[in-house]
Amino acid sequence: MKLIISGGGTGGHIFPAVAIANEVRRRFPEAEILFVGANGRMEMTRVPEAGYEIIGLDIAGLQRSLTPKNLLFPIKVMRAVRKAGKIIDKFRPDAVVGVGGYASAPVLLAATSRSIPALIQEQNSYAGLVNKLLARRVQRICVAYEGMEKFFPQERLTLTGNPVRTEIASGQRAEALAFFGLDATRPVLLVIGGSLGARTLNQATAAALPRLQAAGVQLLWQTGKLYFPEAEKQVAPFAADNLQALEFIRRMDLAYAVADAVVSRAGALSVSELCLTGKPSILVPSPNVAEDHQTKNALALSTRDAALLVRDAEAATTLYDEALALLQNPARQQQLSANIRALARPQATSTIVDELLKLIPNVG
Repeated sequence: MKLIISGGGTGGHIFPAVAIANEVRRRFPEAEILFVGANGRMEMTRVPEAGYEIIGLDIAGLQRSLTPKNLLFPIKVMRAVRKAGKIIDKFRPDAVVGVGGYASAPVLLAATSRSIPALIQEQNSYAGLVNKLLARRVQRICVAYEGMEKFFPQERLTLTGNPVRTEIASGQRAEALAFFGLDATRPVLLVIGGSLGARTLNQATAAALPRLQAAGVQLLWQTGKLYFPEAEKQVAPFAADNLQALEFIRRMDLAYAVADAVVSRAGALSVSELCLTGKPSILVPSPNVAEDHQTKNALALSTRDAALLVRDAEAATTLYDEALALLQNPARQQQLSANIRALARPQATSTIVDELLKLIPNVG
């Protein structure tokens, strides 16, 4: 079997793609899997770290503001489609998977024009532009939320949930304590603002460092690359108390294993991981996303008493009141944990691969 997986840009696209690849490889160890991403984006490093080959296209999105760069966009797309076609002709995949992001469009356009079976995996409750445009060219669309027929042809939809790396829930607390150098007798707060970081969470966390120190709380704070240099300086006076700023956490299995509570954005991947790991969580939806879909993601949990919700505009004043109160209330932690775990879809990756295999003759 030969498979191309395209897309990326953020961890919310990359890690589901890797989860799908891992499941294919688990079932078919000899399968050849090639990723296609966008040059200069994080998939060009994260995918090789996961053990897969990746080829980059020179492609970027439309600028939201009026800019001369947008005049070059159609030319870049055509060039990217042409290069994607050459990649496909050389690799000759049995099927193509698009997970969203800049590289998905050229690859899916090139593949479907050659009658190669294609599947889209849409992570969010509000469909991305690329996936909406390509929906009628592909055979199957796997979605994580109900009601997605408002974006896609209903006959092509399968409700699967989001693919999450199964190892994310397999971390052991003892190993995690040693890995991060933490004290087993003190609570641990994990703060994750998505793979690229989140300004609001970083500013609120920096301001709360003295309060966390005074409360005896240990901190694992994923800042994102852009914010890390400043956060590293801010946390330096508190390092002896196990308040840690980390640019990117590669061992998220261990981070989840050791965390007593989590503060997070409400991206689709983060929500799926929190459900699978059963972590008591405070969600702070990003306001800078299409159709405010992170708020919809967060409400899907908070209205079921499966997570707490703090609005982005209120984070500076209330986020760490909520976080410290939760860390001091084990009964509330257990309640949230039980409720969020009930919303998990642990078979999502397997179901998506089942749907993919149905598209490949003599396999599905």
